[in-house]
Amino acid sequence: MAQLQILSDLHLETPSAYDVFDISPAAPYLALLGDIGNTKDDGYFTFIETQLHKFQIVFLLLGNHEPYYSSWETARNRTKDFSKSLSQKKEQGENQLGEFIFLDQTRYDLNPEITILGCTLYSKVTAAQEERVGFGLNDFYHIEDWTVAQHCAAHESDLTWLNNQVSGISKAEPQRKIVIFTHHCPVAADIRSIDPARPTSPISSGFSTDLSGEACWTGPQVKVWAFGHTHYNCDFVDEKTGKRVVANQRGYYFAQANSFDSQLVVRV
Repeated sequence: MAQLQILSDLHLETPSAYDVFDISPAAPYLALLGDIGNTKDDGYFTFIETQLHKFQIVFLLLGNHEPYYSSWETARNRTKDFSKSLSQKKEQGENQLGEFIFLDQTRYDLNPEITILGCTLYSKVTAAQEERVGFGLNDFYHIEDWTVAQHCAAHESDLTWLNNQVSGISKAEPQRKIVIFTHHCPVAADIRSIDPARPTSPISSGFSTDLSGEACWTGPQVKVWAFGHTHYNCDFVDEKTGKRVVANQRGYYFAQANSFDSQLVVRV
């Protein structure tokens, strides 16, 4: 059995709280599922490194806010540079640091029985909502050179990767249990994942995509899918597949989500 402490959407960029927000360990492994802050801020990486002094492994994937006021390429490069700097510190004797895993279409085998798959996921913006999403989401104002078409293409890339990974593991390693971490939501029709205050949002496809017919969703080896982005928390079992679906998001400081638990632990 593995225990994973899961959080997302801390939004430590506004107001700046990288040096204030504390995560008390309740499990050996920490998963930060995006929108932790902005990667342009040095404090963002200081915060991640602080967690590496407390957890054996810290998993991180990028949400849509990480590249704000820069670009996706810059956000990825800064995260990769941070990872390299950690390796150098370990080589110089800082052995108290945990392992940092950047989840960007990344597979990580936690042990011989459990595999972590992680990516941003993005979403499939519907044709009917394309204009509203393009004008209504800050992503397309605050991320350099980013369009709805690129967002949808990135979704297709991540989805294809997830499907291929789950299908491949199912055939080659059927004994494995799979945990999927994404930022965007893979559920669009289950009311348990939908904020009742926004049941029919005209920009909903910028947040969630119905993956119920995809191999990554239907695969019986997928035991947990955790996500963020919606600022609406949920924790339920999908009856058709038996997987646990979890969102544990803090949200903005001045508009925090209900039932956020900084010590939420998922056992696999």
